Amino acid sequence: MFEKILIANRGEIALRIQRACREMGIKTVVVHSEADKDAKYVKLADESVCIGPAQSAQSYLSMPAIISAAEVTDAEAIHPGYGFLSENADFAERVEKSGFVFIGPRPESIRMMGDKVSAKQAMIRAGVPCVPGSEGALPDDPKEIIQTARKIGYPVIIKAAGGGGGRGMRVVHTEAALLSAVQMTKTEAGTAFGNPEVYMEKYLENPRHVEIQVLADEHKQAVWLGERDCSMQRRHQKVIEEAPAPGIPRKTIEKIGERCAEACRKIGYRGAGTFEFLYENGEFYFIEMNTRVQVEHPVTEMITGIDIVQEQIRIACGERLRFKQRDIMLSGHAIECRINAEDPFKFTPSPGRITGWHPPGGPGIRVDSHAYAGYYVPPHYDSMVGKVIAYGATRDQAIRRMQIALSEMVVEGILTNIPLHRELMVDARFIEGGTNIHYLEQKLAHKPDLPKGGAIGSKSESKGEA
Repeated sequence: MFEKILIANRGEIALRIQRACREMGIKTVVVHSEADKDAKYVKLADESVCIGPAQSAQSYLSMPAIISAAEVTDAEAIHPGYGFLSENADFAERVEKSGFVFIGPRPESIRMMGDKVSAKQAMIRAGVPCVPGSEGALPDDPKEIIQTARKIGYPVIIKAAGGGGGRGMRVVHTEAALLSAVQMTKTEAGTAFGNPEVYMEKYLENPRHVEIQVLADEHKQAVWLGERDCSMQRRHQKVIEEAPAPGIPRKTIEKIGERCAEACRKIGYRGAGTFEFLYENGEFYFIEMNTRVQVEHPVTEMITGIDIVQEQIRIACGERLRFKQRDIMLSGHAIECRINAEDPFKFTPSPGRITGWHPPGGPGIRVDSHAYAGYYVPPHYDSMVGKVIAYGATRDQAIRRMQIALSEMVVEGILTNIPLHRELMVDARFIEGGTNIHYLEQKLAHKPDLPKGGAIGSKSESKGEA
């Protein structure tokens, strides 16, 4: 087992990784920017290294600074968390070439799944169902583009091959708008992701967002840890996640879960990962794979009893998975609310000093957060300041416990989205279960004096995680 791990991230995920390491008896090195020098996880670390100014490009995205920090502290491995460099194949490769262990998939797996075209092709070969679409990147020939769209059937969606976080996508309802949409998406993709390639898929109009959590070791063993429903979204950013997904037959889930595990075996995947699907009319359609730990991993941990971060570390150390698929037992229901420092309905960031902080407690309540009274929320990074997770024997009990937790939680000095979460926890459609990915934006669009939802676009993925 590793003796010392460097945590190349910040915020609640840095503290989460740190706690997993401490439980395993592993020392931690935390790198931080000047803006995060007073963070809780910095103070709790065995060692800390300031790697640059507040701007992420000069600190959390600086590969040389992170590698140098690992060298001077004699760390053995680097855990990237989520966001920032966690899905950067070049970084994973550089970590390994510098003599450290990257706690995550192999660089080639990250590179394959990071390109949406190659990821889709790999999934088709592995037998994972995909959204009908172009066989690869769209050609330059306008006639071929038009023929592809006619074959798929309108509406279609144009996506950047290297995109993520809701950027680089355009929905097209008519042939008249097709070619201009393709050209605009190519331009945006080239600017934002350095890759102008785009592809086309059938646009599903009322899908749910359901994902499968997997763990795989380097010995070709793989298991899936149930599913999560992440359909409560705004601008492709998840707001609430839950596990299991309400209203989907278990046999349907088991079938897609086993396909995901088998896909991991076929492509030689290693580490934790998440297969993301759109689910509509009883069918699953693969959209992407996230090659890292997810923000919403706690809901899976709550219903399986498996510490996903610790398993990441064991896998990176070369250990075999400690359980078979038959050992994975799901129990109860868990819901997670992301607590962001933002106006609850205008969604504008609200950085500043937290003058009062009272997290909730009680049976089944877990709070993952790096915040505290006196903590200054910097304006430079993702606005999430924590997550509240409620577990219950049933979904109804988990919802009720979350309602109580949100009523108890106090954050003073800044605005947060807690009022939105309180409203959603008593929303009749949410309580019923099975809302689609457009529900929240449609709900917000009908609230008076509020900005309309639905525009495509999001925060940079380098700051956080979708």
